[in-house]
Parts: sequence; structure tokens; C-alpha cells
Amino acid sequence: MSDRISSAKEMKKVILHNIREALLTLGSATKVELSNRLGISFPTVSKFLSEMDKEGELLIVGLDHSSGGRRANRYAYNPEHMLGLAVFLEKTEMNYWLFNCLGEVKETGSSSAAIADDVQSLASNIEAILAKHPKVKSIAIGVPGSVNSGRIIHIPGYGHFHDFDLKGYLETRFSIPVVVENDMNAAVLGYNVHQADKGQMSFIYLYFGQNGPGAGIIINGQVLRGSTFFSGEVTYVPQYDDMNFGEALNVGEESRRPDAAKLDRWDAISRLVATFTAIINPHAIIFCKHEMNDSALAQIALRSAVYAPQEHLPKLVISDWKQDYLFGLQRLGLDLMLAGEKM
Repeated sequence: MSDRISSAKEMKKVILHNIREALLTLGSATKVELSNRLGISFPTVSKFLSEMDKEGELLIVGLDHSSGGRRANRYAYNPEHMLGLAVFLEKTEMNYWLFNCLGEVKETGSSSAAIADDVQSLASNIEAILAKHPKVKSIAIGVPGSVNSGRIIHIPGYGHFHDFDLKGYLETRFSIPVVVENDMNAAVLGYNVHQADKGQMSFIYLYFGQNGPGAGIIINGQVLRGSTFFSGEVTYVPQYDDMNFGEALNVGEESRRPDAAKLDRWDAISRLVATFTAIINPHAIIFCKHEMNDSALAQIALRSAVYAPQEHLPKLVISDWKQDYLFGLQRLGLDLMLAGEKM
């Protein structure tokens, strides 16, 4: 009996998600159009729309053209019915976006809370935002570490968050669905959705950041997380006899000769570009605009051709990491928000 109840609840969630998504994609639709598009019976669509209307999820935006009978209502989804909260944590600050169901940003902000602080500080800052915005129905959080199903499993330098179920903790505290994602996975997802939007293409997003280097990887349109959710931890890629990629970058930064430091840094990055070329052969590698410029990319492209055939090297591009990161978290939050039951 419990299996049947669980199955019915899951089916309800799927139908509700599909109706919400269809209305947001189409802009507006009649019951007949939704029934045909989703392959759901007309009475079922009518039942769900009636419930959604009572909850304030729908807007009636006019009447459909008549073919002789009664003109049907056209429905649109009320984009302000629910809000999502996207939060990303760095070493020295917390940034957030509030957005509606169309992805329109309603508010942005930052605070001194950071990954270096304890979880109580983070929760208190989120609690203050939720107190001002009770319509928030999903929270997406980005962290500079590896994440497995909401649990932070690898985050060097921040032992208080290691092996910590951040998703479970926040869902228990706030009774709101939460998704926790690695920062670079979120960034490459955001780039793919809002910049590239090429569906089946493959990208690497490289960031050197406040917490050491990391990469987000999309292969054929899908974010690669790996068998143990450790994908993208490029600091450990061995490059020289006694150094990995993270150590090679630090050697370059600590050099007393600026020109030599640049060459060391570019060589390490070029080797990593060649490594990705040989293993994944991506269409492009994306760099953060405040860490790289066109001149540096030109040097890296030349140096990369020393290690891998030039005709197979990816395009090297520059993007706004912070914006891509938040776009990715926003996408995850929207998916979570639309998939949830009415709250």
C-alpha cells in the first residue's frame, strides 16, 4: 500500500513539474494545448490547473480564439509565486541572488559570511534572507569543494565542512529543498546554459580562485562529476618531476622575477590544456576574466601547441566567472523549485 501511495505522489510531482515547465516555456497555454503537449488527459490537466489556480500559481491572460464553441481560458504561470535563492561561498564572502520562476533577478547581495566561518554563521545569514523573503522555495548553494548528494566530501583548508551534509542540515533547519554543488560544476553549467547553449558540446571551465585551482567539465552537454564526485580537482594533476598543477601555479606566483613567474604559470596551464585535449578533446576551455587576458591566452595557445597537435587544441575563451557561477546555481535552483510540490 505504501509503495502505491509513494508512486502516486511521485507521479503527481512529475505532472506538476511538467505543467509548470510547459507554461513557463510556452508563455501561455490552454488546457487542450497542455493536454496535447504533455500527453496527459484533459480531465487531469483541468484538475491540476484548478489546484494550482487556488494556490495562486496561475494567471489567466485572455481567451483563446473560438472555433464556434465556448472560448477557452489561456493560462500563464505566475512568475512571482515562488522565489529561488542562489548562494555561493568563497574564502572571504558570501554572495547571493534572489530570482523568480522566469529566472529574473529580484535582489542581489553579499555579506562577510564565508566558507571560513562555521555553519551556524552561514545558516544565520540565510535565515535573515528568508525572513525578508518568505516566498523562497528552493536554495542552491555553491562551495569550493567536491560534493556528493549534498555532502561536502573534499574541501581542503576548511575541516569544519569536510564530510558535512550541508543539504541535510539546511533542509532540516528551513524545511526548504536545497541543492549543494561544486563551484566549478555550477560555473560550467551556467556558461553552457547562458553563453554557449550548444546542447551536445564539451567544455572545461578553469578557475584558479581563492581556494586553489579547480575545473568544471561538461561532456556532450552533461556535467561530469565522476565516480566518486571528485572530477575537476585539477590541483592534483601531476605535471613535473616533483610538482602537480597546484604546486606549479604556486611556484610561479612566488617567483621574485615577474616575467619568469608568468612563463612558469603559462607553461603549467598549457600542459593542463594539452592534457584535457588528449583525454577529453573539448570544444573550448573557459577562463575567468579577472584571471586572464587575451595576450595571456595567446601565449598559452602557442605553448599548448608544443605539447599537443595544434589542430586538436580547443578554443580558449574568457568569461565572467562570478556571473556564470550564479547562473549555474540559478538553473539548479529553478529545476528544484519547479520539481517540488506546492508549498
